[in-house]
Amino acid sequence: MARLSKLSRSIEGSVAIITGAASGMGRATAHLFADEGARLAIIDINAGALESVAAEVESVGAEVLALTVDLADREAVEAAVAQVAGHFGGIDILVNNAGFALLAEVDADDYPNAWDTSLAVMATAQAWAIRAALPFLRKSPHPRIVNVASTEAHGATRYNSAYVVAKHASLGLTRAMAVDLGKEGITVNCVCPGPVRTGITDAIPEEAKQTFANRRTALRRYAEPEEVAHATLSLVLPASGFITGATLLVDGGVTIRNA
Repeated sequence: MARLSKLSRSIEGSVAIITGAASGMGRATAHLFADEGARLAIIDINAGALESVAAEVESVGAEVLALTVDLADREAVEAAVAQVAGHFGGIDILVNNAGFALLAEVDADDYPNAWDTSLAVMATAQAWAIRAALPFLRKSPHPRIVNVASTEAHGATRYNSAYVVAKHASLGLTRAMAVDLGKEGITVNCVCPGPVRTGITDAIPEEAKQTFANRRTALRRYAEPEEVAHATLSLVLPASGFITGATLLVDGGVTIRNA
């Protein structure tokens, strides 16, 4: 009988850029990709935390390039992507993961900053990174792009409109780029996490976390960052070449639970 399973589920040797890699889901993704044998370019604005993550993944034998970058700066994003390609000789995977939450009511004094910063880092920077990586992704045998958005791309939470709009934009960018780049075999997909134990949710008391989980999620719990990282990994595998423009909800059932 002829062997059916011809598609690879390995990213060993692939060059992967991960933004927002200094903590949370980005850090978990860096660890997971390192375990899978990828060569990593990790990017974050937090230099100290980024150096710690670089040391962690280097300790398991991964090849790592750590770059401190303000993703709101288009020229800095473009320069970082070029540096990654020059260092590793190409780019195979781009994970636009960087994110944060700046809560502000629309008439608050800090709302303009929340709006500008949220859109710049969680939407516009994703487009700049994709644009900068394209010449190198086009040369990859298995080019993959994953944008990390949120369940806020499917709804809204009070006093969080800047974040909500940025995540809706990330989802829209994913779909548009999937259409634009599909003819070149470049897949573009979106991971939408729900409640996850990251820096964004650290300040929420444990009792409040559990109340929310019981009320809103089917699984009655928050996710761990690694669970989101595994979803991202599934979309960048060579074997996942016919998945594009997709939204992978990693939300414990938040978006399907009515009661």
